Amino acid sequence: MAFRGRLRLAAVALALTALGGVALAAESEKAATDKPQIGKPQTDRPLGVVELFTSQGCSSCPPADEFFAELAGKDNIIALAYHVNYWDYLGWQDTLSTKENTERQYDYMRAFGSRSVYTPQAVINGRSHVNGASRKDVDGALARMDRTGDGMRVAIKVSRTSDRVMIDAGDAGSGPADAHVVIVYFDPPQMVKIGQGENSGRSLTYWNAVSDIQTAGMWHGKAQRYELPMTEIAKKGGCAVLLQSVGKDGMPGPILGAAFIHKPDRL
Repeated sequence: MAFRGRLRLAAVALALTALGGVALAAESEKAATDKPQIGKPQTDRPLGVVELFTSQGCSSCPPADEFFAELAGKDNIIALAYHVNYWDYLGWQDTLSTKENTERQYDYMRAFGSRSVYTPQAVINGRSHVNGASRKDVDGALARMDRTGDGMRVAIKVSRTSDRVMIDAGDAGSGPADAHVVIVYFDPPQMVKIGQGENSGRSLTYWNAVSDIQTAGMWHGKAQRYELPMTEIAKKGGCAVLLQSVGKDGMPGPILGAAFIHKPDRL
């Protein structure tokens, strides 16, 4: 079954303010004197990003979902679960799926030059894909990319005040220097009782199920700041930022940096 829709990356309605590297240092100093920080700034250069494409209606997915729950509990991995809808015809409509999640997987398919999609699929750092249920393959890909320099090479620092979140993207150094700043919202962990389909009768807990994806701006290789209203974060269960390069054809490319903005840890 083909899905040809392109992922609609809507610009964040709440405008994010981008500041250059020189202005960034001055603004940081001003914020320190004008308004106290709530909590300590968080500097994140995680091991990597794991994007799991899964479905409640897929009998092969529960082992991947269980392994993903372990990944979601680690502070050094940005783990995001995209529930897709193309298995809904088997008798159960995935309660967490969106067409945008499905379209993101098809965009990856085209970017990788593949001819089909599958579940459970784990995309690692936007660079390659493996069986999402294979601990050996996922861990091996993360370790290999970290070793070869294909991991998170751009530091992302997240800090907060009472009314805003500051996202500071570092300097690129060498290599590709253009990327989209992608904000990914996800739900808190939740248990779902599946009533029909291949997993009928099972109660499964799903972590970090993606509910919305928005492109917030552009990064051009230099240290830059983006600001997000705290009220927007408060509306969501969780939130992460990805610094992701995009090909000339608009397809998603390597993820250069990532961090959690807010990470729920409760059922």
